[in-house]
Amino acid sequence: MSFAAVILAGGKASRLSGVDKVMLEVGGRSLLGRALDAVTGADPVVVVGPRRELAVDVVWTREEPPGSGPMAALAAGIAVLPSRVKEVAVLAADLPNIGPSTVDRLRAAVGDRAGAVLVDPGGRRQWLIGVWRVAALREVLPADPAGRSLHAVLGTLPLAEVAAGPGESADVDTPDDLP
Repeated sequence: MSFAAVILAGGKASRLSGVDKVMLEVGGRSLLGRALDAVTGADPVVVVGPRRELAVDVVWTREEPPGSGPMAALAAGIAVLPSRVKEVAVLAADLPNIGPSTVDRLRAAVGDRAGAVLVDPGGRRQWLIGVWRVAALREVLPADPAGRSLHAVLGTLPLAEVAAGPGESADVDTPDDLP
């Protein structure tokens, strides 16, 4: 099955005083680099956010208007996927403990459902750590996604829940979140 990835790398990082958090390094690798490593084998890899210098080729796009939220960013990423792509990993770019095994487990869990999402230890679905059938996403994407909730839109789809391993669902919002 043709597999792609959409990495959401926008946001204002207001709790990090405007620092470009996806370029912060953890263990010698940027957070964005870690997200890109997690989707090894995906083609294409779409990064939604401002352009940055990377050592790998990706497709860059932005949500309209910039800063209009993760649903708008997801819609922008899906819009540039070629029609041959049937399945897409959707990841935030601020996940220090994400890896290829996470994406592999999510892909294996999709089955005949619309998608699979990671579930944190508190039982919360992590909408920015998932794998989805592209056709299912295209069916539910709102005409105007700006400011819309991922939970409200994606939560209507049949999905599998995959339990997160230790620290796997952690994201970086503040300096204290960095491992």
